[in-house]
Amino acid sequence: PELGDRVDQGGVVGYIIIVLGSIGILLAVWRMLVLIAEGSRIRKQMASDTPREDNALGRVMAVFQANKDADIETLELHLGEAISAEVPKLTRAIGWIKIISVVAPLLGLLGTVIGMIDVFAAMSLFGTGDPKLMAGGISQALVTTVLGLVAAIPCVFLHTLTNNRSRELMMILEERATGILARQSEQQHAKAA
Repeated sequence: PELGDRVDQGGVVGYIIIVLGSIGILLAVWRMLVLIAEGSRIRKQMASDTPREDNALGRVMAVFQANKDADIETLELHLGEAISAEVPKLTRAIGWIKIISVVAPLLGLLGTVIGMIDVFAAMSLFGTGDPKLMAGGISQALVTTVLGLVAAIPCVFLHTLTNNRSRELMMILEERATGILARQSEQQHAKAA
C-alpha cells in the first residue's frame, strides 16, 4: 500500500492526528520566525541607548527613561512590570505546541485501542480462522500509533526550541533591567555622597 492508503487505514483518528501535528508544526515555525525577528531587533537595541518601541528591550528601556528620577525600589517595580508585560508576547502559542506534542501520542493510543476493539469484534463474530478479517483492525491500531509518534516527535523538538529561544530573550530583558538598576543605584549613591 502507498502512503495515502496507510493514512486511510488510520481512520478518523489518524486524520485528526495529522491535522493536529500540522497545526503544531506550523505554530512552532511561526513562533520561531517571530522570536528570531524579535531577537534581531533586541540585538540592534542593545547597541543603542535610545529606546525604540519596535522591540521588547526598547519598551523596557522606555519605562526606565520615563521613571529615571524615581527611587530604586519604584524603578525596580516599574521595570519588573514592563518585563512582565513582554513575557506573554514572547511565549505566545508555545503552550499549544506542548499540548499538541502530548495529545498526539494519546490520540495514537486511542486509535490503537479502537483498532484492537475492531479486531476482537471480528474475532467474536467470525472466529480466528480468517486473518484478513482481523487485519483491518490491527492495521488501524499500528497506523494510528505511528501517526501519533510522527506528529509528537517534531512537536516536542520544536516546542523545546521555541521555549528555549523565548527564555533566552526574557533573560536578556532581565539582565538589562538588572544592569539599569545597578547603574542607577550607583548614580544615586554618588549623588548622595
